[in-house]
Amino acid sequence: MRDRYSRQQLFSAIGNEGQDLLSRKHVLIVGAGALGCANAEMLARAGVGKLTLIDRDYIEWSNLGRQQLYTEEDATHTRPKAKAAEERLKAINSEIVIEGIAEDFHAENAERLIQNVDMVLDGTDNFDTRFIINDVTAKHKVPWVYGGCLQSHGVSLGIMPGETPCLQCLIEHVPQNGGTCDTVGIIGPAVQMTASYQTTECLKYLTGSPFSSRFIYFDVWEGEHSSINVTNLLDPQCHSCSEKAAYPYLQKEKGMQTAVLCGRDTIQVRPEKSGTRSLQELNNHLAAVTAKRKENGELLIFEVEGVRFVVFKGGRTLIHGVHDVTKAKKLYHRYVGV
Repeated sequence: MRDRYSRQQLFSAIGNEGQDLLSRKHVLIVGAGALGCANAEMLARAGVGKLTLIDRDYIEWSNLGRQQLYTEEDATHTRPKAKAAEERLKAINSEIVIEGIAEDFHAENAERLIQNVDMVLDGTDNFDTRFIINDVTAKHKVPWVYGGCLQSHGVSLGIMPGETPCLQCLIEHVPQNGGTCDTVGIIGPAVQMTASYQTTECLKYLTGSPFSSRFIYFDVWEGEHSSINVTNLLDPQCHSCSEKAAYPYLQKEKGMQTAVLCGRDTIQVRPEKSGTRSLQELNNHLAAVTAKRKENGELLIFEVEGVRFVVFKGGRTLIHGVHDVTKAKKLYHRYVGV
């Protein structure tokens, strides 16, 4: 394994010194979907010392076309993405530390998760989570790389707190609509191109090279590419990164939390406190209600009233086939009750 990183070390911008630096760095990847998978695999193969991936979702067959860490077996057994990614990455590189966390990334755990992290990569599919990343990295002065892709186009932007505009500064300049992967689709090359820009910025920063502050846009299908310097868009009154920042997206809310998943007719319900009820106990309790149940140690899936529930350890639940938050809460209390 002595030659493992030899070709990367031959690249003069990294070299032996840069490789040694990589081995001592810790990167947090928020989201283990298409971008998260691509970034995580490249960083694992590059020899970054520790990778932490957090994702709230599980693997479905529709993921296999673009989420490269997962297999048909993962989809068949409905495995949590974070756990399946952890297993696959350990098989790719056993020399580094890999941690997969099957949880939601939210205001209550963001500051804990960012401790001792050198950089954060955005692998999410929604701006609610991105603004939490934006606030927590600004508060703790940790650089991060925003990335997004849809259909055949993508964007990437490196953000250095205190030096470059944050995502909130650029709110009027960053596209936030136009559909989701579930509604308008995506092709794999757009994912790989976006992740390549993100991973490159990450490797540059971790090895001591200058950090770019350019907003990258491309369309691989049409052959379009543009790059814009956004340094002069830094907002001195920004609520998230200025000297008077209040970090609005880190304000912790009390009680049960709900979130509508992008384009999936699905609502996530997260109890205020994680429950102690085991999945096996809940599975047994539901036997009198429905025969459509499956439990794999990490999550429990069942169907009742024409609705599909996916319950993770601790009680966090995805309720498919419901778009009304009030109805989702009622169903959660009726059948999960953690």
